[in-house]
Amino acid sequence: MAKAVLVVDMLRCFLEKGYPLYVGDKARGIVPNIQRRLERELKAGSKVFFIGDRHDPDDLEFRMFPPHCLEGTPGVEVVPELAGYAGEVIPKKRYSSFFDTSLGEQLDKLRPDKLVVCGVLTDVCVLHTVADARNRDYEVEVPLDCVASSDERAHRFALEHMEKVLGARLISPGARRLKPAKFEPSEAVLSGDTADIYFVRTIEILQRARLNPVATMEVFPGRAGMLCGIEEVKALLARVLPEGNRQVWALDEGESMGRREVVLRITAPYQSYGLYETAVCGILAQSSGWATAAGECVAAARGIPVTSFGARHVHPSVAGVMEYAAVVGGCAGCSSIVGARLAGVEPTGTMPHALIIVIGDTVKATIAFDKHMPPGVPRVSLVDTFKDEAEESLRVAQALGERLKSVRLDTPGERGRVTPELVKEVRARLDLAGFKKVGIFVSGGLDVERITLFVESGAPVDGFGVGSYISGARPIDFTADLHELEGKPVAKRGRIPGITPNPRLKRVM
Repeated sequence: MAKAVLVVDMLRCFLEKGYPLYVGDKARGIVPNIQRRLERELKAGSKVFFIGDRHDPDDLEFRMFPPHCLEGTPGVEVVPELAGYAGEVIPKKRYSSFFDTSLGEQLDKLRPDKLVVCGVLTDVCVLHTVADARNRDYEVEVPLDCVASSDERAHRFALEHMEKVLGARLISPGARRLKPAKFEPSEAVLSGDTADIYFVRTIEILQRARLNPVATMEVFPGRAGMLCGIEEVKALLARVLPEGNRQVWALDEGESMGRREVVLRITAPYQSYGLYETAVCGILAQSSGWATAAGECVAAARGIPVTSFGARHVHPSVAGVMEYAAVVGGCAGCSSIVGARLAGVEPTGTMPHALIIVIGDTVKATIAFDKHMPPGVPRVSLVDTFKDEAEESLRVAQALGERLKSVRLDTPGERGRVTPELVKEVRARLDLAGFKKVGIFVSGGLDVERITLFVESGAPVDGFGVGSYISGARPIDFTADLHELEGKPVAKRGRIPGITPNPRLKRVM
C-alpha cells in the first residue's frame, strides 16, 4: 500500500454556513483541491479515511466550543462534494484522528508508506492528527492547498510546527515532481568567468601555497520560499567535484524551505568547488525567486491552471531557466520552447495580436490558425483585438464550433483590463449561444492580488497566463559558509561552527 489519505473533519458542520463552527469561505475553497487529490490517490491505489467529529450531547469539549457535530444529526455528514469518493468513515470524539478510534489498528494492517493529511482545522484536529502520526513514525505529507483554518495566524503557526518540529513534509499547492532536467554548465561558469574575482584569486593563492583541505560548505536562504535550481547546481557539482572524495546533501527541487534553513551541504576538497560559490548562490537565488512567485500565483488560483508567459520579460539567455522554475513552482505550462524542454512539458501558447492585425480579422486569423496548425495544438482564439470581447468570442465560436477550446481575454490597461465582470459576461453569452464547452483564458498584468480577485468574485476563468509577476520576482538571497575543515568545526564570527543539523537533507552525491 503506497499511501493512506486522512481527510479530517470535512463535515457539513464545519463547511456549511449556518452551523456554529463554520470555518469560513477559505475552507470551502479547499474542497475542489481535496477532490483532485482524492481522484489522484484513489487512481494510484491509496486508501482513504474520512475522519470526523461525532459528539454526545454532554461532551466535555462543549465547555470550550459550542455544541457541534452531534451524533445522529446532519452536521456529522461528509460534505456532499466529497461523500461520493470511496473511503472509510471513522468517527472521533477528540482532536486527534488516532485517539480512541480504530485508525491506528487499521493503519497497522495496511502498513502504508506514508500518510497524506487533509482537512480542517489546520491548528486543531489536523495538527493533532499529524503529531500522533509522527509519534507513530509515519512519514506524513500535508498538501498546503488541502488544509484550512478560521484563524490565519494559527494556520501558519500550525504548518510551521508540523514541518519544523514534527518533521511532516509540506507539499506546495503547485510544486510539481518533474523528471530531472538535463542542465549543462556553460564554459563561462566552468572556467570561472562568472565568479566573483576574489574566489578566482583565492584558488590561485591556495594552489601556489599547496593548500587543499577537505571542507564542508553549507548554503542557506535569507527568506522562506520554494527551492529551485538545485538540479542545475547538481549538474555543475557533478562536473567539478572529485568522484572519490565528495559528499553532497540537498533538499529536492520544488521543496519548501525556511529562512536560514540549510538546503545544500558540500564536503569535498575546497579547491574543487570554491571557485563556484558565486554560481551556486546565483542559480539558487534567481530560480527560487521565480519558483516561489509561481507558487504564489498557483496557490491564489485555487486549482485553476496557471501558465507562465514571462519569457519576453527576461534576457533570452535565462528565459528557459526562468520558465523551468515557473513549472517547478506549479505552473501547468510555459510559453517558451527552451523552458518547456527543460521542464519536460509541451510549450503552451495561443496566438499574438500581430497575427490578427496582419490578417486583418479575428475570425479569419483563427480559421488560418486552425487550418495550418497540427491537430494537437489547442485552438485558443485571442478575442480583444478589433471588437468587443463578447462579440468576438461568439464570432470565433460560431466559425470553429467544437474545435474551439478556449477564448483568451487580454484587454489592455487602456481599455480597463480584463475584469471579473467581463469574464462573466463572455461566459453568459457563450452559454446562451450553446458554447458551454468553450473555456475562458485570462492574461494581461496578472499578479496574486488580481488572480485572487477573479477567484473570490466567482469569475468563471478556466486558465490564467502570468508574465512579469513571475519573471520579475525578487531573487531569494543565498549565503554559503564554511563550517568544517578536515573534520574540525569552523565558522566566521556570528555563525556557529560545525555541521548545522537538518534531517530533511538527502544525500544526492
